[in-house]
Amino acid sequence: MDPDIRKTASLKPTIANLSQAIFTVNRHAKTAINPKFLYSLKKQALEKMIKEEKATKTGLHFSRNPRFSQQQSDVLVKCGDYTFHIPPTKEDFEELPHLGHLDQHSRNPKTRMSLSKAKQLLQEYTGLKEPSQEHHKRKQQKPEFKKLGDSFF
Repeated sequence: MDPDIRKTASLKPTIANLSQAIFTVNRHAKTAINPKFLYSLKKQALEKMIKEEKATKTGLHFSRNPRFSQQQSDVLVKCGDYTFHIPPTKEDFEELPHLGHLDQHSRNPKTRMSLSKAKQLLQEYTGLKEPSQEHHKRKQQKPEFKKLGDSFF
């Protein structure tokens, strides 16, 4: 296969590829300046996989970083060889067992997938589009120099 074709060819949405892409997006979201889009991409991909029975909700965990020092729970989702957390719904509290605190020794397998490839795969899978990155910057004004003795007002 021509190397140029390989670069533009997208990955197939298999359980393994999707779970690796979610892992990559989640890892980058934790350190991103604006992680909102990455987290919504992760959440929508997991919800779609749950609907398609490619992933399963296994239970609830206490959050490691609860907001406002309140006790909070997250839904544990098993997806291939990976596990992820998403915010719970009211039904989750009624239907899923509570598993207590997260096991600190449980880790997801390492993966090598670029963020751009992961985003591309998940965007194709979910249909979610990234908001445009156009920042409406104010036009930079050039400094206006007044003659010595002129008023600044």
